[in-house]
Amino acid sequence: MDHRPAAAQLDHCPPPGEDPEAGLVREVLAALPGSVLFLRPRHAPHGPVVDFLLEAASPRAVDIAGRRGPELLGLSVVAAYPGIGTTDLWRAYLDVLAGADSYEGEVDYEENTAGIPHRSRYQVRVARCLGGLVVSFTRLDISEREQHRLALMQSLGRMGWVDRDLVRGRIVWSEEVYAIFGRDPARGPVPLEELATHAEGDDRPVMEQAVRGLLKAGEPVDRTFRIRVPGQQVRHVRIIAETENDAAGRPVRVHGLFQDLSAAKAAERQILHQKRSALVQQGQLAAERDLAARLQETLLPAPQQELTLAGLAVDVAYLPVQEGLRLGGDWYSAVELPNGNALLVVGDVAGHGLDSVATMAQLRFTAKGMAITGTPLPEILANLNTLLLHTSGQHLHTATMIMAVYEPATARLTWVRAGHPPPLLVRDGRARALPTPPGMLLGAVHTPRFEAATVDLLPGDHLLLYTDGLIERPGESIDRGMKRLAATVEATDLAAPRALDGLVPALVTPQERRDDICVLHLAR
Repeated sequence: MDHRPAAAQLDHCPPPGEDPEAGLVREVLAALPGSVLFLRPRHAPHGPVVDFLLEAASPRAVDIAGRRGPELLGLSVVAAYPGIGTTDLWRAYLDVLAGADSYEGEVDYEENTAGIPHRSRYQVRVARCLGGLVVSFTRLDISEREQHRLALMQSLGRMGWVDRDLVRGRIVWSEEVYAIFGRDPARGPVPLEELATHAEGDDRPVMEQAVRGLLKAGEPVDRTFRIRVPGQQVRHVRIIAETENDAAGRPVRVHGLFQDLSAAKAAERQILHQKRSALVQQGQLAAERDLAARLQETLLPAPQQELTLAGLAVDVAYLPVQEGLRLGGDWYSAVELPNGNALLVVGDVAGHGLDSVATMAQLRFTAKGMAITGTPLPEILANLNTLLLHTSGQHLHTATMIMAVYEPATARLTWVRAGHPPPLLVRDGRARALPTPPGMLLGAVHTPRFEAATVDLLPGDHLLLYTDGLIERPGESIDRGMKRLAATVEATDLAAPRALDGLVPALVTPQERRDDICVLHLAR
């Protein structure tokens, strides 16, 4: 559906004629990065400028409504951006056109789309050129929005990170750690040496010993402590920390994750209370079903339609196998990163039920958080492997996953794997599995090796990321399942809307399904 203002849709003028000057400007702008426009003034019968026509645009130009380079050609500025005639930017257009020096500054613009006001801030430069205006602009509010998304993900997972430089003495807390400790960020983080002063009762000497072993001998920490926060509230906080050591084995840096498990502890006590009044199996199943239903929209919302992400069309199929649960150990992520690239992930935690769901949630939020901060993909997998190895409790999990970053500027997909089936590339009607780089499943060994691979996607290419539930059959090898997948995909019209709705049942019928299924379909 086109969400542009009605006036912009009606007043989309035809492309300008073969004006030599305009043609020259279009050639120049076609080679420029960023967002650059060429505006030609439109005059009223008596002479004053009443509008501007967008005659040329750089290929990567994107306006507030999401229209890109070719879509902008021929638009009327007044019709496409209602209300611009009363802004400082419009006055700058007229002043520069009338002979004033070029204009450069920050401007705010608000657009009302589908009844919802949306404000964005831009850095704009305006200069005269061939009787018109060359306008370049950079959006300034994208990084703020991405920081908000990262903070939201940390808040949903009730998890934050801590980084301590033991050589320089610097320590950094993420915002969520301040929230967990109920501490004003203006006071700064608590030094690790003083952390035990916030522990409750018998947990204080245990925490002192754990911190001492971490800082002096590099002994990793993975324990849950009771923390007293302002207002006499006690929280259960899981602390996972490890060190980087110098050549002599002395700790020089500490990396840690703090997670508030208070809600989980409260839910645990509630389940125990319910077990006293009902059969153990029935009570646990009811709790898992109820919790999985509540977590579905928070942890893994299923999209109702195809997404457009960094120039890729993204479709998802997600089918948990356990009856009554809408959430399993398989998961996916498809998000835009702060630099405009797309993060694409498909993963599979061994097992089913609430424990697998909890592990899935940890891996999903942690992977997304590290990717948004720019951590290289192989390093992300190594950190997730450490997280699984340090997970406490009786249920030890392993997991497989594919993680990829797509760069729209180069159409290049960089990907890593951890014991997962390779992506399937479909090009010119032929399907083939991509060659797999080294990568062992997560949670198996302490020092796995992960390497990245790349593939350049061409227009018309399709790529499938999937979990093994799509190809596995009892008594059949993985190679046989991969061949069946390739043959089925080649016989499917992947360009059709919701192609996965037909592809998945063609490979696995409801009667044959033994495992969760998750599929990401990417189309360029």
